[in-house]
Amino acid sequence: MSTTFGQPAIETLAHNLDTTPTPRRRRRVTRRTWQTVIWAIVLVALTALVLYPLVWLLFATFKPNAEFGQSIAILPRNPTLDNYKTVSEGIAGVPMWKFFLNSLIIAGGSVIGTVFSASLAAYAFARIQFKGLGILFAAMIGTLLLPFHVVIIPQYIIFNKLGLIDTFVPILLPKFLATEAFFVFLLVQFIRQMPRDMDEAARIDGAGHWRIFWSIILPLIKPALITCAIFAFIWSWNDFLGPLLYLTSPDNYPLPIALRLYNDASSGGADYGATVTASFIALLPVLLFFLVFQRFLVDGVATQGLKG
Repeated sequence: MSTTFGQPAIETLAHNLDTTPTPRRRRRVTRRTWQTVIWAIVLVALTALVLYPLVWLLFATFKPNAEFGQSIAILPRNPTLDNYKTVSEGIAGVPMWKFFLNSLIIAGGSVIGTVFSASLAAYAFARIQFKGLGILFAAMIGTLLLPFHVVIIPQYIIFNKLGLIDTFVPILLPKFLATEAFFVFLLVQFIRQMPRDMDEAARIDGAGHWRIFWSIILPLIKPALITCAIFAFIWSWNDFLGPLLYLTSPDNYPLPIALRLYNDASSGGADYGATVTASFIALLPVLLFFLVFQRFLVDGVATQGLKG
């Protein structure tokens, strides 16, 4: 009797488990497959379009100087390493590694100063209640609308009177004084979304602002700090106007100024190969820095989305 009673249920279950594709199901699977293929082709095409200038720049470093202006082909006809040899010898009596080292010092110092000072200022705005907080925060945000060119002359006069021209101090000192309002605002918004329960618990245990900032806030805003470090490095590495104003001797020039020297030199001798090769070498650290820390950008976006 139990077999007779269970037979309809078994037949129904077998019918539901039947995986034989129906015509409608086949059409649906085929449509999804074609959509996936089309999207893949579109993404590959867009990726190739974005990477084309970088690939062209890479292969152009192996082109002889005579090929520039004659052909726009990616691959060189007669590959050569003379461009790298010319660049390694330097320009204006300064070797290439010196320009590279100067850029590393400026970019590294900018990252350290920006991250440290911006995080301190952001903690003060987000966690400390003091008189004039709103006015100071509004003034800080207002500096985002102030062009850099407005303060060039006053800053230059101050640093010139202090005898700091042709040093890295005028370039690095503002980074340690939280002058980058964009990073301060980014960190303020990140800290404000964090609950104050941990701060209050630490304060009950006797921790002050510095201990709370160092032991609680900093570890929690690590993704935001990495984001600030990435942008600070890229902006400082590519900065041309600041070093052009404050640095006068070739020994202190960073790579952007060195590229200008190669460009000026190539205007007479038409050495485009050295200019392109120096540009590619200057681009490599930015790409490597971004590739190493890009996952922290994704973590920062994901962490930001989970906060509420």
